[in-house]
Amino acid sequence: MKKLTLDNGLRLILAPQEASLATTVLVLVETGSKYETKEMNGISHFLEHMCFKGTAKRPTAFSIASELDGIGASYNAFTSQEYTGYYAKARPKHFELILDVVSDIYLNQKFDATEIDKEKGVIIEEINMMEDLPMRKVQDVFVELLYGDQPAGWPIAGRKDVVSAIKRDDFVAYHKAHYVADATIVVVAGAFDEQEVIEGVKKYFADITTGTKGTKEKTLESQDKPRVVLTTKETDQTHLVMGVRAFDLFDERKYAIELLTDILGGGMSSRLFQKVREEMGAAYYIGSGADLSTDHGYLDISAGIDHKKIDDVITAIIGELKRMAEEPVSAEELERAKEHLIGGLVLGLETSNQWAGFYGSQEVLEHKMMSPEELIQKTQEVTAEQIQAVAKDIVKNEGLNLAIIGPFKDKERFEKLLTF
Repeated sequence: MKKLTLDNGLRLILAPQEASLATTVLVLVETGSKYETKEMNGISHFLEHMCFKGTAKRPTAFSIASELDGIGASYNAFTSQEYTGYYAKARPKHFELILDVVSDIYLNQKFDATEIDKEKGVIIEEINMMEDLPMRKVQDVFVELLYGDQPAGWPIAGRKDVVSAIKRDDFVAYHKAHYVADATIVVVAGAFDEQEVIEGVKKYFADITTGTKGTKEKTLESQDKPRVVLTTKETDQTHLVMGVRAFDLFDERKYAIELLTDILGGGMSSRLFQKVREEMGAAYYIGSGADLSTDHGYLDISAGIDHKKIDDVITAIIGELKRMAEEPVSAEELERAKEHLIGGLVLGLETSNQWAGFYGSQEVLEHKMMSPEELIQKTQEVTAEQIQAVAKDIVKNEGLNLAIIGPFKDKERFEKLLTF
């Protein structure tokens, strides 16, 4: 892996992959929903959609899609709280074409007013779809419970009234402020010729806007007791997310918390899966993870539960969290979790687009990268005592939160259960 910074400030990451039969071009920009104002919540995601709606060189969505489909490429885009990405993957002989297309849609959007109005309907239906998927919706409810009315607590897709009001000038201004060289990373992964890549990126990104990149507000943490939010909805099962505040991704304890969440709910042999699904027969899905961002983080547990067993499941989850803080995990359990995480990492890096994402996501968030081997070493070094210490630090009443979607009306019922 090699990182270069071009004269205009754009960063280029070269990530060759032995025996790869494909090349991926991934462009990442340091902007997402956390860079928005309340009046423009959702514009990062909306702009991502508009990038596929036409440029001067490729004036329609069909012209973009047909060119990529015509070479058998795989392509897409995505938006998160802190970055937005655009990528295309194809056979190595089509490298220049996919670089041309991805750079074109990134730099030269038309933002046609007619297309904007049509896409508003698409995005509003996407928001409506999330409302009809309680398993997905409860995640947004949980994040809003944690962070409230600040960018970290707003939905990435935005609110329908805001989306409906966004105009062409808003896109032009937002793109100019955020899609600048200093905030842009181009990752080329898989099979490629290094000199061809360097020359190609310099050529196709020669006209990128320069200047100071847009900023985001610092996320504020504020909580002094357990909190519950209940959304009453007739569903066939209760969906919940329970979690505790943690720390940001620059904290060295991040390797320990990843193992903690894996032991807790990272697979079919995890404590929560065995307890809630296998022993209690109370859920189809249950799992846990750590979401660590640049200035905040949390550990969360998600589950879809039999309505009649909701109280017992909440009690069981709290019991397993307390157990992580009260006693060290066994050597056997720790070794199994390490192998589970390492195996997942290795298998998750088999393709060039995954390889590009591995390096690109590190650079866009942390401005530094480690190799898979270094990450594996960090994971192997974690001890049972370090995992327990993390659990003691974060498993506290003042950081405990619970979001529920289900056919219930009595929030106090759940507040009484929510204590360590």
